[in-house]
Amino acid sequence: MKLNERLLILDSNSILHRAFHALPSLTTKKGEQVSAVYGFLLVFFKALREIQPDFVCACFDFPAKTFRHKKFIEYKATRPPTPKDLASQIEKTKEILNFLATPVLEKEGFEADDLIGTLVKKFPEKEKIILTGDSDTLQLINKNTEVYLFKKGVKNTVLYGENLVKERYEGLKPEQIPDFKALIGDISDNIPGVPGIGEKTAFKILQKFDSLENLYQELGKNLGRIKELKPELKNDLIKYKKQVFLSKFLVKIKKDVSLDFNLKKSRWGNYDKKKVTQVLNNFEFYSLIKRLEELEIKRSENIQSKQKTLL
Repeated sequence: MKLNERLLILDSNSILHRAFHALPSLTTKKGEQVSAVYGFLLVFFKALREIQPDFVCACFDFPAKTFRHKKFIEYKATRPPTPKDLASQIEKTKEILNFLATPVLEKEGFEADDLIGTLVKKFPEKEKIILTGDSDTLQLINKNTEVYLFKKGVKNTVLYGENLVKERYEGLKPEQIPDFKALIGDISDNIPGVPGIGEKTAFKILQKFDSLENLYQELGKNLGRIKELKPELKNDLIKYKKQVFLSKFLVKIKKDVSLDFNLKKSRWGNYDKKKVTQVLNNFEFYSLIKRLEELEIKRSENIQSKQKTLL
């Protein structure tokens, strides 16, 4: 009997952003801002304790325009720039992850979501859990992939699988989420959608037609045949057809990014304990040292349990 191995994927920028805004300002004796780094590790260690992964990797947004900006220059144009106090903590987080022997992945032209989507597709046989504060990644859920999503702040989390997605999105499947967001738009990412279409209408459309492609195929046949849609809604859908498919392009996560990633090198636990303890001391994260020690005990117990199961 071989137990399925589990890969934990960190949506790092999302976690850091959530931690930065959820926690009060925290500085070292030298005056360095470290609240986001501390919150990141707090959430990371909590996930390690609850998920007990075999492998771990951290995906980051590359600090430059992406292929989405080339398609739509106004993509995320309404977002304020990353606060300096947060930007300075991104490299600090990568430094600690390197000490924890956790691979850091980023690629110019792509967002962390695209790297995550690629990893999900690359290892279909592994159990995969995505740690994030961004609901966009719910579209990646399948029978072997779940999303560990922050519900509020950095303490309350929900583990989403296929059934919970259907419950939250009125029966829609994870793969229908890009169609749903393409219809309603997304103010935070400046994705236009179709003016006037809200969640209820989008749910009804996708419950009936399953996808945008099916919807527009039916619209192209005979507008009068689709009795479920009011005349003004049909007209809006036709008028904004180009815009709605652009929106779907923007919200759909890529799964084919070329990545230099070795799963074996991401096995959790292959770090130098003394060096990690020292770097946590340097950041004055004394409580996290104790949490890491507790994690090591838990991991050891988990390994022994697996070995007994295999016997």
